[in-house]
Amino acid sequence: MLDDKTIVKVKNRENGYVGYSVPDLNNLRREFAPGEVKNITFEELKKLSWQPGGKNLLQNFLLVQDNDEAIAELLGKVEPEYYYTDEEVKKVLLQGSLDELKDCIDYAPAGVLDLIKKYAVELRLNDIQKRDAIKEMMGFDVNSAIMVNDATAEPETAEEKARRISPINEKNAVSEPVATGRRTVTPVIVKKN
Repeated sequence: MLDDKTIVKVKNRENGYVGYSVPDLNNLRREFAPGEVKNITFEELKKLSWQPGGKNLLQNFLLVQDNDEAIAELLGKVEPEYYYTDEEVKKVLLQGSLDELKDCIDYAPAGVLDLIKKYAVELRLNDIQKRDAIKEMMGFDVNSAIMVNDATAEPETAEEKARRISPINEKNAVSEPVATGRRTVTPVIVKKN
């Protein structure tokens, strides 16, 4: 059994922020940025797991790293997909078999499933069978997501805009003053003494 003061590395595997509070520890509030790793005491994780939704948070969205004993005490037995990192998800998508991807989808926690969606689009997953499996098993259409990304993406090189006419207020113009084409000469006011 782990000592309460044991420090455990915990990573947010979600694309969004994950936060929780532990009332038993003076209402401790902790928030993780996407991909952030924090060193947390085992006591805090244990008390988090006792709260409603705490165990789900640890199973699906936070990854307890490098401490199998802590994982066993907090979550019991976990599937191998629990440990998948970003790189391992990419490897399954790009180099793994179709059956490996299907097993991953069946047994992975929610955070890993989000990584599958993210990297299938970012890497423009080329395997049509894998795209179809993701759509069928997860309800996520990789083809549509890629099309939406392409349609909303900023062009990499934007052509420089050229003025069609000179600006109304030359004083604030960025370029050199341009003839205004006035029809009248600016009146000269002569003071009489």
